[in-house]
Amino acid sequence: MTDEPAGPGEGPEDAAAPGGRAPRRAGRDLRAATAVGLALAAVVLGTLFTVPAVFAGLVVVVMVVAVWELAQAFATRGVVVPVVPALLGTVLMLVGAFVAGTSPLVVALGLTVAAIWVWRLGDGAAGYLRDVTAGVFVVAYVPFLAGFAMLMARADDGHWQVFALLAVVVASDTGGYFTGVLIGRHPMARSVSPKKTWEGFSGSLLLGVAVGVAVAMLAFDAPWWSGVVLGVVGVVGATVGDLGESMIKRDLGVKDMSSLLPGHGGIMDRLDSLLPSAPLIWLVLTYLM
Repeated sequence: MTDEPAGPGEGPEDAAAPGGRAPRRAGRDLRAATAVGLALAAVVLGTLFTVPAVFAGLVVVVMVVAVWELAQAFATRGVVVPVVPALLGTVLMLVGAFVAGTSPLVVALGLTVAAIWVWRLGDGAAGYLRDVTAGVFVVAYVPFLAGFAMLMARADDGHWQVFALLAVVVASDTGGYFTGVLIGRHPMARSVSPKKTWEGFSGSLLLGVAVGVAVAMLAFDAPWWSGVVLGVVGVVGATVGDLGESMIKRDLGVKDMSSLLPGHGGIMDRLDSLLPSAPLIWLVLTYLM
């Protein structure tokens, strides 16, 4: 996310400020958010740099929870995601990607889509297209995109590749948040996320590129300009992901996907920036750096 730490709620805190300016209110418990964020970072980085297989198992568990969380959010609007094939497909995609690479990830996605079609046949024609479409969206959005992080993790320097993804996205979130809170004035997409500003995006870009350059040069011994590409791509992916999830939550009429993580909302509220960034970062690391 760029400068919308609390998520795009439906309450008055999300209304545009007088004169068309973006609201400046933070809207979340920063103490709880910081504590949870540090704890998550310790677990993720600890497993990533010590036992990659444990990190991969952690990713599988998190994505299973994320798929369940998203399916429950859809259910509030009467959309029934075929959860069983979606969850089984999530495990198949992620394990396949980590163990054997790109082909199993793509094949598992195809098999999961087919399984969703077949599974939903048993519940009758009413809402069939709606539910199948939602199920396909969920598995393409969550486990398939997360599979690119697994592709990074399985490489010889996988710990640094995944670290690059996390570092750039966190830098984008952090730079956007503080810049947006301090000087945010011009809304980026008022109808989708009133708190998100162009000033916040500029902060995301500056810090994201700086971190991208540092990671490229120090972790991969790559030229500085490749780090610029890494940072720009990561920030764009994170921003689009945040806006996309904001639109989903507005359509569903929810503030957060759940209340699982104090100060953050749900698992999906933490993955919104990471998921779309993963394939973009993977492309840069694989074909440029």
